[in-house]
Amino acid sequence: MEHFAPHKSSVFEGYYSKFTLPSGASLALIICSVPKAPKRPHMVSFTYVPKDVSNIFQRELWVESIDRVPTGPNNAFELRVPGLGYMKCAPDSTTEYKLEHEDFSLKGITTNRIPWSETRDTPEGNLVYLPIPLHWHVQSLGSECKLSLKIPSGDVPPADAEGKAMVHQEKNWAQSFPSAHIWIQAREGARGFCLAGGQILGMEAYLLAYRSEKWNINFRPPFALKALGLSPFMCVTPNWDNRSFELSVQSFRTKIVARAKAPAGTFFSLSSPFPEGHRENYLGQSFQATLDVEVYESGWLGPWNLVHRDRFEGAALEFGGEYYPQRGTDKKMN
Repeated sequence: MEHFAPHKSSVFEGYYSKFTLPSGASLALIICSVPKAPKRPHMVSFTYVPKDVSNIFQRELWVESIDRVPTGPNNAFELRVPGLGYMKCAPDSTTEYKLEHEDFSLKGITTNRIPWSETRDTPEGNLVYLPIPLHWHVQSLGSECKLSLKIPSGDVPPADAEGKAMVHQEKNWAQSFPSAHIWIQAREGARGFCLAGGQILGMEAYLLAYRSEKWNINFRPPFALKALGLSPFMCVTPNWDNRSFELSVQSFRTKIVARAKAPAGTFFSLSSPFPEGHRENYLGQSFQATLDVEVYESGWLGPWNLVHRDRFEGAALEFGGEYYPQRGTDKKMN
């Protein structure tokens, strides 16, 4: 859990929890700090998205402080937001949420953890130890969570107000967000897909995983890397106009192709951390994407053979930075 625990020497640190609720709605919770930023250094972002995407409820709170406090062995810690509540991570990785605001309240506790893989606890592998501008850690691909939710001004279904949810947990830390990035997440039972990447250090790099009962596929640099716009192993096509993204990446024996597309009108904006503080409306996110995944295999120097197809509905798709042309504008819904 050392990657999930606070890194107080980082320029910024952000925790993201995506709850999939019983009604089919989703809830995105972000707790993020840029401690030395002169403007908007601390943010708690709360976004409830009904299954039909009507009446999205969002509050981005610029709080006075967020305290990152070690609380015990095995890198247990607590994120304390004075006057609002906390997120606690216990030594066994159980996570507790308690936030009380006049416009919303959230209480929850996870009962298990599904790590990135059995052999590598974090998507980056050994890259996590390098001084690169941004790090990405996935704490759980889909933990069960007992949840209590209230939005006084909204119409929260009874199943969401008190019930069981699934929560995807991750964090970013280091210097700032990439100049352009894509994020995809989907989970249905034992099947799942997760991807993050974009432009960094003059290159384009991605980390991704596909999981099912049969398949356990991971890609990271050097295969999932483009330098000077070129790569023998990877091709990516972000397209905000079509709200779509396509990636093909291969090793010498395995190739995966992922295509994600979400309807226009289902995106909501989020703020993003940079050294000077949070930049508002810097990325657009949808929980209504359709994600198609194809797996190919090949013998040495042989042709690629399609061996598996999968589809996810209600996947998360995010465009950020230069991949999100509406960044920095007043337009919040897309």
